[in-house]
Amino acid sequence: QVQLVESGGGLVQAGGSLRLSCAASGRTFSRYVMGWFRQAPGKEREFVAAIRWSGGIPYYADSAKGRFTISRDNVKNTVYLQMNSLKPEDTAVYYCAARTNTYVSASSYDYNYWGQGTQVTVSS
Repeated sequence: QVQLVESGGGLVQAGGSLRLSCAASGRTFSRYVMGWFRQAPGKEREFVAAIRWSGGIPYYADSAKGRFTISRDNVKNTVYLQMNSLKPEDTAVYYCAARTNTYVSASSYDYNYWGQGTQVTVSS
């Protein structure tokens, strides 16, 4: 059974940084795509970033480009989301997700496993 456990959320002032971590266990993830999504109150879950576990270029939502960086550590089986220049509109619960396919997708429906989420709050 795949388990994804997020950590690293918290309260930060606008302009600050946070690094989210997603520890993955239970499978060999070499053929998976790992993604980060977020969901703000009253809004739908939205794509933030994704990366193939095997490597290659990462993919970002327009809102994340230039500010967020997704990366993975194959030894630690951990995916990271470095978030810089945070804005109040980045406030949301951030979820890590795994897709059992090598093709990257920005749709939450294409991801098979999800973490429990970690809250990120950016104050103005």
